[in-house]
Amino acid sequence: MLLLAGVFEVAYALSVGGSEGFTVLGWSLSAVVFFPLTLLALSVALRAIDVGIGYAVWAGIGAVGAAILGPVVFDESLTLVRAFWLAVIITGVVWLKLADRSSRETEKPASVAGPAA
Repeated sequence: MLLLAGVFEVAYALSVGGSEGFTVLGWSLSAVVFFPLTLLALSVALRAIDVGIGYAVWAGIGAVGAAILGPVVFDESLTLVRAFWLAVIITGVVWLKLADRSSRETEKPASVAGPAA
């Protein structure tokens, strides 16, 4: 669900960029559709994920996705310096997720043995 929220966030960011201050109808309508979708998907994902981790991953997906697709959809540039910092963001998101997974594993209660057979 968090990945879906991230995809919706990328679509929303690109839509807002294309709307040119909400003066282009098609892009504006797209932004109006994707904004509640990204919030809904994020809120569902946060039922099972800590808010700090979930928000960081969601924002990272949105930032990286918009930065990568911006040059494809619009006439933007993706320089080597920007690509480096995107790699830093992606690395940070992956480390956050791995840290969250390892902390959840250490919090699991020991399994209780069932009745003797």
